[in-house]
Amino acid sequence: MKIIILGAGQVGGSVAESLVSEANDITVVDTDASRLASLQDRLDLRTVTGNASSPSVLRQAGAEDADMLIAVTQSDQTNLCACKTAHALFNLPTRIARVRSSDFVDYTELFTPENFAVDFSLCPEQIVTDYIVKMIEFPEALQVLEFADGLVSLVAVRAFGGGPLVGHPLKDIRKHIPQVDARVAAIFRLDTPIIPEGDTVIEAGDEVFCLAATKSIRQVMRELRRMDKPVKRIMIVGGGNIGYRLTRAIENDYQVKVIDHNKRHAEWLAENVSSALVLQGDATDEKLLEDENVDQMDMFIALTNDDENNIMAALLAKRMGAKRVIALINRRAYAELVQGSQIDIAISPAQTSIGTLLAHVRRGDVAAVHSLRRGAAEALELVVHGDEKSSQVVGRRIDELPIIKGATIGAIVRGLPQKEPMVLRAELAEERHQYKVIMAHHDTVIQAGDHVIVFVVSKRLVPKVEKLFQVGFAFV
Repeated sequence: MKIIILGAGQVGGSVAESLVSEANDITVVDTDASRLASLQDRLDLRTVTGNASSPSVLRQAGAEDADMLIAVTQSDQTNLCACKTAHALFNLPTRIARVRSSDFVDYTELFTPENFAVDFSLCPEQIVTDYIVKMIEFPEALQVLEFADGLVSLVAVRAFGGGPLVGHPLKDIRKHIPQVDARVAAIFRLDTPIIPEGDTVIEAGDEVFCLAATKSIRQVMRELRRMDKPVKRIMIVGGGNIGYRLTRAIENDYQVKVIDHNKRHAEWLAENVSSALVLQGDATDEKLLEDENVDQMDMFIALTNDDENNIMAALLAKRMGAKRVIALINRRAYAELVQGSQIDIAISPAQTSIGTLLAHVRRGDVAAVHSLRRGAAEALELVVHGDEKSSQVVGRRIDELPIIKGATIGAIVRGLPQKEPMVLRAELAEERHQYKVIMAHHDTVIQAGDHVIVFVVSKRLVPKVEKLFQVGFAFV
């Protein structure tokens, strides 16, 4: 696929890295030549220096025969204008835009072909905010991800010595919680993936990925570790785009304090939040944290634009007694370095939000993509089409499918209406009895229309999985 990416920042660079590894023809456009040169040194792609919304620059980037445009610059106006230009002048088939301002997000009619001609818009800041809200809801988890419009959840937890399943084979999970059907999709031990089988024994310290119906996920987590007390007190550092969104999302349910170093912005925050307490100061100031009782915080979340500041503030808060600390870290090398140390969770904004975009890029009908372990692994939700003649999977048991070592079918959701997400959500609320969540076993038969959730321990396996679920020429 020939793809043009506008913007070589954190999001654009991460998208380019993911798509280049999947054998796509990538061109990246940015006004910063040094940033493009850095990308080109690391990745096999083409670059164009210039204004991303300029017709001549888009033509130079190959818009006349491109398959997809992904506009992820820092400017909403540039992204929207580029999509309109690509549609009007080059009839470029698929146009995706990053949109940060709620002024645009709230008016979806602006994205129609007659207006900005955006096929799909994404707001990374909102995706990261939603992700953190889930981490607050499940403080024991390393990751919490949803599939099939929230019907199935995948959680990653660190197995804790003394947990009911720790030291026991996976087949015992049915004995411990017979009323719940769950599946361990993958285990990482000392960063090495282990393909789970019935006799696989979970050890303390393992990173375990579990799939279950969302309503049952807490029961599954209890088998692997002690459950923390519910979060009540939260301290947020940084009142920028993500910090402000997170504060507004949680302030009515938790006791929230927000620290921002900029006096003018802190005053603005105080006027625009309802119940959160806003403080102006430096989050690496030990005296300030002590005065604000950081030792009583159930969760400390550092969300400034400065990686080093977030790391230092989180480390200081942990040392002073905060129960759980989360740091937003843009540089992947930093995130991998500090994850699992004194910092409980390091969140990479680009890796967290990239899955939403990849679902629209991947071949076949991919309903959802989630990046796991900071981009090393993935979980995909694929919609099955075709019949027994045109599909390699329809009408076949899982143990009859071609073996892709490192890929695991974890769950199937059957009976979902084929509708847009918002319509789907409304229908599910009214007719919950129509769907069925099935944990995948060797004798489970896949049917057309199923939503199949697949876990891959390496991104390199994704093209093989996609090919397996594609329909052949017999399908009309």
